[in-house]
Amino acid sequence: MKYLILHADGMADLACPELGGSTPLQAAKTPYLDQIAQRGEVGLLSLPSDAGTVGSDVTSVAVLGYDPKKYYPGPGPLEAAGLGVTVGEQDVVFRCTMVTVRGESASGSKDRAADIKKLGSHVIMEDATAGLIETDQARELVEAVNEQLGSESIQFYPGSGHRHLMVWVGGKSRATCVDPQQLVGQSIAEGLPSGDGADVLRKIMDASFFILRDHPVNEEREQEGLKPANCLWLWGQGRAPLWPPLPERYQMTGAVVSSSDMHRGVGLCAGLDASELPPDSGEESDKFAGCVNAVVQELAKKDFVYLHAGLSDDVLHATNVRDKVQAIERFDAQVVGPVLAALAKYPAYRLLVVCDPGLAKRDGSAPPILYALCDGAAQPQAGSTTRFHEQDKNIAGTAPRDATKLMMRLFPRGA
Repeated sequence: MKYLILHADGMADLACPELGGSTPLQAAKTPYLDQIAQRGEVGLLSLPSDAGTVGSDVTSVAVLGYDPKKYYPGPGPLEAAGLGVTVGEQDVVFRCTMVTVRGESASGSKDRAADIKKLGSHVIMEDATAGLIETDQARELVEAVNEQLGSESIQFYPGSGHRHLMVWVGGKSRATCVDPQQLVGQSIAEGLPSGDGADVLRKIMDASFFILRDHPVNEEREQEGLKPANCLWLWGQGRAPLWPPLPERYQMTGAVVSSSDMHRGVGLCAGLDASELPPDSGEESDKFAGCVNAVVQELAKKDFVYLHAGLSDDVLHATNVRDKVQAIERFDAQVVGPVLAALAKYPAYRLLVVCDPGLAKRDGSAPPILYALCDGAAQPQAGSTTRFHEQDKNIAGTAPRDATKLMMRLFPRGA
């Protein structure tokens, strides 16, 4: 028996006026996702109400059977695991996001970043991704910060894109820190770190601004009309997690396939082996193909594969919702279809598809988390019109299932 979880990140959404009241999943043509829904059960998932800010990392932890209230450490430690950063038991890992900030005068007019003397109420969070900065440029900036601010107790580690890490050796973990996405277009005043250890964090963020503001990489970006990565934003902190391993609980071998450092880290923390993927070419089709090829290879060796794949940052942050519809259709054709074909080569398998929003909505609304669970032996019901989307008649009005209980249903023999 083979088991596979496909975590389709970033596709669930709310109804969109631009799509005539449909969701992007509903508007997209997804024959393979629909086939899975027609062969099994389809519905919504719930996460613990006090799990904090819910993102795809929390979904990932819950779907693998870990209660986020007990086991979720924050995105920082998970990303560190995915990047192979060694973290001591008493060390605190922060997500270190590259952002773009700008000044605003009392009259409301924009000031140049050069006029900012200190991060405070007069500073606006312009972009929480620094214009989706590319990894090569971001790495150069992180290295510049580490060269000037790194010490025996503070170290910075490059990740990918705008997502990076800071490790505070023997540091404090109880400061209140805010995801920069929640501050876009607003003053950063209420989002600056507060509480125990916040003074250290604020000093580091202030210093990062003055290091990055005039860095040649940012001067080049501004000349090209791109947003500068002029500040490091610290948040998402926690200590290295220690979880009971999935292979021991379910008496199986398993692997994680993901191009995301954070989700690879979730799999590693769960005791799964991490599959090696080819270098990122920047092309969506290459990334999808790399994930599918890795799944094929891992299924040949392992009982269970957790595949995390989804929409790119470019799509998730795009303003045109039709771009998302087209991206979902490509995902269905280039990932879901080939995965189904790979599973069909085995005499027996069980497949769980989970689809979450990827990004939290700035207005506080919460798109649903969808799932479909099917057995390889099941065939679509004759005449079934079930589709895999948020407004399907088989989903509307049904009570959400506890996401942390899905693993026990995927592995019926599990403890």
